[in-house]
Amino acid sequence: MPSSQSYAAPQAIAVTGSRMAGVAAEPGVPQNEQQPTSSDLRYVPSIVVPTRPDRERYDGEEVAEVAVTMEQPVSTFSVDVDTGSYSNARRMLTDGQMPREAAVRTEEFVNYFRYDYPRPDAGEAPFTVNMDVARTPWNANTRLVRIGLAGYEAPKAERPAANLVFLLDVSGSMSSRDKLPLVKTAMKTLVNQLTPEDRVSIVVYAGAAGLVLEPTSDPREIMAALDDLRAGGSTAGGAGLELAYRVAENSKVDGINRVILATDGDFNVGMSDNDALLEYVENKRKNGISMTVLGFGRGNINEALMEQIADTGNGNYGYIDSAIEARKVLGEQVGATLFTIAKDVKIQVEFNPAVISQYRLIGYENRILREQDFDNDAVDAGDIGSGHQVTAIYEVVGAGADGWIAERRYQDRIPQAASDLASEAAFVKLRYKQPDGDTSTLITQSLSADMLARAPMPSGDFAFATAVAAFAQKMRGDTLLERYDYDAIRTLAGSQSDFYRQEFIKLVGVADGLDRP
Repeated sequence: MPSSQSYAAPQAIAVTGSRMAGVAAEPGVPQNEQQPTSSDLRYVPSIVVPTRPDRERYDGEEVAEVAVTMEQPVSTFSVDVDTGSYSNARRMLTDGQMPREAAVRTEEFVNYFRYDYPRPDAGEAPFTVNMDVARTPWNANTRLVRIGLAGYEAPKAERPAANLVFLLDVSGSMSSRDKLPLVKTAMKTLVNQLTPEDRVSIVVYAGAAGLVLEPTSDPREIMAALDDLRAGGSTAGGAGLELAYRVAENSKVDGINRVILATDGDFNVGMSDNDALLEYVENKRKNGISMTVLGFGRGNINEALMEQIADTGNGNYGYIDSAIEARKVLGEQVGATLFTIAKDVKIQVEFNPAVISQYRLIGYENRILREQDFDNDAVDAGDIGSGHQVTAIYEVVGAGADGWIAERRYQDRIPQAASDLASEAAFVKLRYKQPDGDTSTLITQSLSADMLARAPMPSGDFAFATAVAAFAQKMRGDTLLERYDYDAIRTLAGSQSDFYRQEFIKLVGVADGLDRP
């Protein structure tokens, strides 16, 4: 068992056995700081004015342009199961601030929620492919095509043993109650989900990096080590990554090997070159060690880098703004967070110009792949965890309908091959690899043109997903939503019994109040 002495982050760190001794501790950091209770971490946070809001960094893409099917019939993208953009935007709205446009990624809003897709019964087929079509609430001339993947949800008994390294930022910027105290709560939530076959190590970084806890399956040791952590010092993020991967490699198991990074995103000491960081994480991923990144707090968030690290490390990025969100990500959905059931999942949609004249993919701007990348198994793509769902929504214009772009004088005629297959509106292809495989499997499915012709107004799950997409696009300044307002979004979302969906409807109301001139 580790000792009960509290740990304050030092400027220099010496590793002794399974514990770490600090030298020249950061002045002003109390050694006996009282730990928060769960009641201190209620969902509704205190309104805190960010001390350094200019340090939050986002790398949002512009809203995707419309594509003319005759010119660009193929759309290719990597799946995305990150959800951090939604919970981060929720934090901003709860604090009384409209989210920055660059911080909003529509696909992460849509994929934050669960939908009623049928799931596979066995792991041999890692996910189901579901497609449906509806009329667009904000444009009578267009239709919405929804593609939904639902991953196999492996029972806990089927999950292989996990070798987890908690890489925890304990620098001075983590001292506020929405950072390190919430990190401890989140990690304890995860520990409560583990089995006796799982092992946990803890690495921390501040002025330097150190091993706080060697690999153990004893939850009491893990909890005690978490309780001892204190914040202070600068941020040696690169050194922390190196040590965490070294620990993960030394305790590697035939199962899940994952580093879980918890930070406010401030990497300002050590391996600070982003390209070097990402290359390092990519190399470790190829050696079988994946990376999950969890963001905390306000003022320092470097979301652009954090999401890149998670994507490069074959993991997912989440933002934890409350103990409830920690329970969702590391409790209710822990299987999806830890256990990959399919990797390098790509989607390619070829639209038939005889049926669809124009289209746009709503969201996924930072996941777009080149057409030739789809068949190239060397190109990395997104992963799907146990029980994960992925939803993509296209807005399309039927042939002959008024589109966003006027018909061109010198436009070519519809190819004969397209006219011959006018019963198909689109041809959908998916590629994925087994978690331990190097060769992809191809799935194909066509979308019937009749589905466009008889499309109803969206209802049920489809209506709610459409409302979420519209909300995100509205906050991104999407001009193609025309005058679709917050009231219409709330009406479309409908009455919901699920806690997270009810919360969404309330957030739409908050945004409505903040967005008024």
